[in-house]
Amino acid sequence: MARLTSQEKAKEFDKWVMWKQEGSREAEVDLITKFLPLVDKVANRLAINLPANVDKDDLISYGRFGLLDALAKFDHTRGLQFETYAMWRIRGAMIDGLRENDWIPRTVRDKAKKIEEAYTTLEQQMLRMPTDQEVSEYLGISEKDLQQVFLETSLASMVSIDEAVGEEDEQKTARHSYIVDELTPRPESVAEVSSLKEVLVGVIDKLPEKERLVVSLFYFEELTLSEIAEIMSLSPSRISQLHSKALFRLRSALSRWKSQLL
Repeated sequence: MARLTSQEKAKEFDKWVMWKQEGSREAEVDLITKFLPLVDKVANRLAINLPANVDKDDLISYGRFGLLDALAKFDHTRGLQFETYAMWRIRGAMIDGLRENDWIPRTVRDKAKKIEEAYTTLEQQMLRMPTDQEVSEYLGISEKDLQQVFLETSLASMVSIDEAVGEEDEQKTARHSYIVDELTPRPESVAEVSSLKEVLVGVIDKLPEKERLVVSLFYFEELTLSEIAEIMSLSPSRISQLHSKALFRLRSALSRWKSQLL
């Protein structure tokens, strides 16, 4: 969505007040209509990285529930940007919907876990990023099979902010409950965040050139995988593989960083 002018922001805020504080149904419908395109935007980005048997219409259906939930739970008095919050909730609702309908078999998650463990083990042994050949040899599979696993586990690399997390079932709570308001960072977290940024920058810099470019274009330039494929003159499936490999490397580095903190 285009950047709002001060006048447009004030008008939008008035809509929130009319709905949340005065119970205006008309204002609620106006807000839903205004932000509904966010669902298509998130669905288009997510669908690029999913198997062909996943219907984008299903994603849109799940995403609409996520948008309604985001609208209901958003606190307009805190001065935060709704679009950013809503896109996370919409994406989370889509991923939750896919999981509930068994789009991601347990065997796929097991494969993702084994690959992540392989990256962690080999990086610790070699003190560098392992190659595809080294990872496939460690796992006892061919490089072709490894690339197929990257495709199959693309969705497994995603997480939902609504997923229940925790050590004990009775103590589990939604992941978004742990998200801290960035406008009021706690002093004790500043050093940790700085350290995490250093780790991520270091890992990204060490990624193979193609993986580093995919990460940069996808997360910083916000291009879709199909757009990246066109820029890099590669197939969308190859871009998806590069993206998945980069995520495995990043997650492995974060796991080591977390274990060092503990």
